[in-house]
Amino acid sequence: MKKISIKELFNEGSKYIDQEVVIEGWVRTNRAQKEFGFLNVNDGSYLDNAQIVYEQNLSNFNDVSKFRVGSGVSIEGIVKESPNPKQPYEIKATKVVLEGDSPEDYPIQPKRHTKEFLREKAHLRMRTNLFSAVFRVRSKLAFAIHEFFQKRNFIYVNTPLITANDGEGAGEMFQVTTLDLNRIAKEGKVDFSKDFFGKPVNLTVTGQLEAETYALAFKNVYTFGPTFRAENSNTTRHASEFWMVEPEVAFAVLKDDMQLIEDMVKYVVNYILENAKEEIEFFDKFVCPGKKAQLEALVKSHVAECTHHEAIEILKKAGDIFENKPEFGEDLATEHEKYLTDVYFKAPVFVTNWPKEIKAFYMRLNDDNKTVAAVDLLVPGAGELVGGSQREERLDLLLERMNELEMKIEPLDWYVDLRRYGGVKHSGFGLGFERLIMYVTGMDNIRDVIPYPRTPKNCEF
Repeated sequence: MKKISIKELFNEGSKYIDQEVVIEGWVRTNRAQKEFGFLNVNDGSYLDNAQIVYEQNLSNFNDVSKFRVGSGVSIEGIVKESPNPKQPYEIKATKVVLEGDSPEDYPIQPKRHTKEFLREKAHLRMRTNLFSAVFRVRSKLAFAIHEFFQKRNFIYVNTPLITANDGEGAGEMFQVTTLDLNRIAKEGKVDFSKDFFGKPVNLTVTGQLEAETYALAFKNVYTFGPTFRAENSNTTRHASEFWMVEPEVAFAVLKDDMQLIEDMVKYVVNYILENAKEEIEFFDKFVCPGKKAQLEALVKSHVAECTHHEAIEILKKAGDIFENKPEFGEDLATEHEKYLTDVYFKAPVFVTNWPKEIKAFYMRLNDDNKTVAAVDLLVPGAGELVGGSQREERLDLLLERMNELEMKIEPLDWYVDLRRYGGVKHSGFGLGFERLIMYVTGMDNIRDVIPYPRTPKNCEF
């Protein structure tokens, strides 16, 4: 007797017809009648439930008829073709075992729950259709990212989560310490020399700087791991803990970086279209109508290109339609990004050559001495998805820029060394993994694509 998943039952059910199999999962519904009943069971492998038909000939028929929603069950039974066209196969139970009971106050009942309610039940919300689909897609997207880079012979680098440097210059970092904070509060002073690492350290905001060191040895590398930002921001697009994909490529200029961005995004989106068809159909129907067509269009699209200066000119010519007035030398707001992609270009767009004042110290200075070789990929319906740049490989200009920003060079002397010892042109980018999931699924809140979201005043579970 073979143990199969519900995904196997739906996709390969024909080869199990009239065979006895084992299904394990959790009860979604139980419709009991006088002489027979129907259990809908889900094991997380598939969007739809397996229908289990149980009849009076079961020795524990009366008990099974009382199994509650949320209970864990093991079923032995014979696979049959179902008369219901939406349910091609069902299982006629020969044995039903209650593996784990669920009380009547089980919160995930077969009814519509708000996303806000389900965030409060994050340890159970994956038992709903919506979040079951979201987290299967998250898993598949992670696999697709690794597959893309591995096929191109990139080296996967695990950069540190605890660091003494601030790669972004943001200053909004979580401090890591073993010092007795109560004692410090009483004494009114901090002696970091007595801390675990002997100096102030933080949770990382990026693995980029460390990845660059490996790129200048292995040529093509990528990181994929958690990053942290202590921004007191309660928006739908920000979280304090999130995952980043950060490749770094030696001997690569900005155009090479843009091509890599385009190739990667199209690859992973196409992977989901081909390998998560049921989930995409679900999102298209219930979450974001038109999402499937949007993703298909992205894969086939020609990515437009404009400079930051050209983008501002386009936005200014659009008239007084924005809440945030577009200005030269300033960042683009989400509404600006969506106008460029959805209205003006009607396509994904690379925005290049950004003002140096609003970009990080490590980005390569252009010949105009005003802009840097940076790029953002904006996509229809979402806005910014990827941010990257050619890195400043010229020692004198990097030092000049760091001094200009009044950065302490000594803590980053190891990074500067990369320009002293065989420094070459190199480029890279950062992709917020959760932003990608939001885009692919149509979910509008980052809290709903992270298993356990970390946001200001929220660190449950």
